Amino acid sequence: MPEESVRPLERGLAVLRALAAAEPGQLRAGDLVRATGLARSTVDRVVATLGRLGYVRARGPQLHLAPRLMELGNAYLAASGLTGEVAARTARLADELDESVSLAVPDGDGVRFVTQAARRRAMSVAFRIGDLLPPERCAPGALFAAAWGEEEWTAWHARVAAVPAHEAYPALPPGPAPTATPDLHARVARARETGWALDDQLIEPGLIAVAVPVRDTAGRVRYALSAVSHTSRYTARALAEAMLPRLRAEAARLEGLSEPEPEPEAGPGPGVPVAVEEEPGPGFLQSLARGLAVLRALGAARGEGLPLTALAAATGLPRATARRCLHTLEQAGYAAHDGRLFRPLPRVLELGHAALSRLTFAELAEPHLRELADRVHQSASVTVLDGTDIRYVARAATVRVMSVRITVGTRFPAYATAMGRVLLAGLPRQERERLLKAAPPRALTPRTLTDPVELARVLDRAAADGHATADQELEDGLRSVAVPVRDAAGQVVAALNIAQHAGTGPLSRTRDALLPALRATAAAIETDLHTAARFNEVRMT
Repeated sequence: MPEESVRPLERGLAVLRALAAAEPGQLRAGDLVRATGLARSTVDRVVATLGRLGYVRARGPQLHLAPRLMELGNAYLAASGLTGEVAARTARLADELDESVSLAVPDGDGVRFVTQAARRRAMSVAFRIGDLLPPERCAPGALFAAAWGEEEWTAWHARVAAVPAHEAYPALPPGPAPTATPDLHARVARARETGWALDDQLIEPGLIAVAVPVRDTAGRVRYALSAVSHTSRYTARALAEAMLPRLRAEAARLEGLSEPEPEPEAGPGPGVPVAVEEEPGPGFLQSLARGLAVLRALGAARGEGLPLTALAAATGLPRATARRCLHTLEQAGYAAHDGRLFRPLPRVLELGHAALSRLTFAELAEPHLRELADRVHQSASVTVLDGTDIRYVARAATVRVMSVRITVGTRFPAYATAMGRVLLAGLPRQERERLLKAAPPRALTPRTLTDPVELARVLDRAAADGHATADQELEDGLRSVAVPVRDAAGQVVAALNIAQHAGTGPLSRTRDALLPALRATAAAIETDLHTAARFNEVRMT
């Protein structure tokens, strides 16, 4: 008897694909009905379940993918052998070459990006982690196609003959292709001969790239490492001559990297289960939650994969339930089974990873700031340290008769603000002292603390307590309480605060009233940041 599919899981995956394909914030429940062909009641239950799991947020009638959804793509990336070290090396190479650098893997007859370090220029690469390109129109395609057998070539020829590339591959720029379909056979032969491949404006005019293989221990091409530029900077041949020595050296280093155990994924957060054993409320699709838990568990499938018993144990599900979930994922193209072991496939990255991989830190923080402002009825902000100042990068303001009016981009001296004190307290002592000497504190109000010895004590206390306050030191009548936001390594990368009018009550009462909400919000921002930054660079500014 054939294995039964888990219908709620199939429907949930269809909804996630539709959400990922839409412009951010442009989709409502009715749009999902039209995009998926599902009944409105089914869509509502799927969206409610995805919201309960922290994968989708509703802002009024509009639906948005949430950063926690990147857990699914991270599961594939971890299982594929990608590590934070590999992603960091890619970013450093981009800095060294002053060109965009990427890693890609084969996905069927396509090429899917797994790491992207783009340069910030007026003309820069717009592809994202998870985007899929046709092999005939990118440099890595010739490297991967060199391993194809008759079946893969037949499928590729059929696809090229039947479906225009821009329809099969939405990541391609809109409009007609810049050239006729390239001779992939000739490009493969050339790549076999030289050991590298070139893209000379195959995707769009001006875009050029050179790629080299990164092989596994069996000699198979595991990744393609590419440098991407523009004809305003190089000719295609000149790009190859300039980049190939460094790309080959880096590929050799990547091949020699050991494969440590996967880094731990960010936790699910308060109240969000990893594997759901009991239905937590009406409308919740337990089978969908279980299926996505199985997909996350596949992140431990390093090498050849994991057996069913290990996946059932990891999720706490019965073997029969886990097997049905795996069968559904396999049928949908998100998992593979060799008869004994299961592993995730690159297609998992299409479930929102590309759309979410470009989020900045401010965009990660903003939904949490809005919730915080709504909860405490005061303005909330996030800042980063910029030299000796703090700079506002995200803010949720409240409308009051008397409110704090500050815009994103505003700068203030760090020493006189609660957020600045949190950020300074997170620095090594020598760096903190250097910054304070570079811009000696001066009185901004009669209450501003300027004595270096006392200020050092305040910063030490902020580091120990995990929060800081400032009471009318920046401006008369302005009081604020701040807490740190930390990256996965525990380093303070930002500060979160609530600012309000000082009023007549003591500072201690304000602090004690605001700290629980501030700490909960900081934890929620950290969870999203750790998930988004696991294999991906999140821009802080």
